Amino acid sequence: MRAVTVREFGGPEVLTAEEVARPEPLPTEVLVRVRAAGVNPVDWKTREGRGMAGLQTFPLILGWDVSGVVEEVGFGVTTLAPGDEVYSMPWFPRAAGGYAEYVTAPARQWVRKPDTLDHVHAAAVPLAALTAWQALVDTARVQAGQRVLITAAAGGVGHFAVQFARHLGAQVIATASAARHQWLKELGADETIDYTATRFEEAAAEVDVVIDLVGDEHDRTSTRSLKVLRPGGLLVAVPSGVSPELARAAEAAGVRATPFLVEPDGPALATIAGLIDNGEVAVEVAETFPLEQAAAAHARGETGRTRGKLVLTVTD
Repeated sequence: MRAVTVREFGGPEVLTAEEVARPEPLPTEVLVRVRAAGVNPVDWKTREGRGMAGLQTFPLILGWDVSGVVEEVGFGVTTLAPGDEVYSMPWFPRAAGGYAEYVTAPARQWVRKPDTLDHVHAAAVPLAALTAWQALVDTARVQAGQRVLITAAAGGVGHFAVQFARHLGAQVIATASAARHQWLKELGADETIDYTATRFEEAAAEVDVVIDLVGDEHDRTSTRSLKVLRPGGLLVAVPSGVSPELARAAEAAGVRATPFLVEPDGPALATIAGLIDNGEVAVEVAETFPLEQAAAAHARGETGRTRGKLVLTVTD
């Protein structure tokens, strides 16, 4: 099968299209013919030797977002059948091999993709949407009426977080460049802050939950987020985690801070598919690239200026 491999850490140029052996499903697994694969920041961070690099071996096939069609089922699988259109974030943080024509993973990590989405848009959902969902619902346990600040709200995770927070009945404050504000308000943001013109900690206050999708690596965003939280409020630090310094600062400020890492979650993906099919959640795809142009997709993503998600397409 065709796949895009990494044989050493480095820049986008280390992504190489080549022929590799097609995987075979073990008992309880399914073989999925990939139609589209999402591209996420963790992909290029891992390619560089950061992110989930410490868990990988070479040759590495990146990609944790997959939408496709079940080709074959292993012994014992009763929930899916050949021909089913499915999507998933399989295996994370172990390698899933999404940048390829075929992927295998446990059947219960897959669910039927949203009926209203094509494979390109379905592939844009799993990792980003599960990150937003698990951060808001399972970690922060956001309740109706709470104030939620989302940084980098126009990105892949951010645009889902805005919509899920709205679904939960929260008051949503979103940071993004001014050009994205009207779109974010259409998605459900109650307030928007132009981070290029205003320090968000000077414009927001009495926040119950901050979903920080930027991290302290960039302008100490997590540390600055502590200033907007009410006493006892919660910072969910997604990309950078919680350093000892950040933990001490949170304790001194009388607020909480927690690291976060997304997990495969079939039931949550099924719930999200229902929200999408009911028209409550929209999926934004900024640009698509053929599988063989994964390097160009990474270069585009690393600009940090995409609205929504980037997706690789896989054709016959």
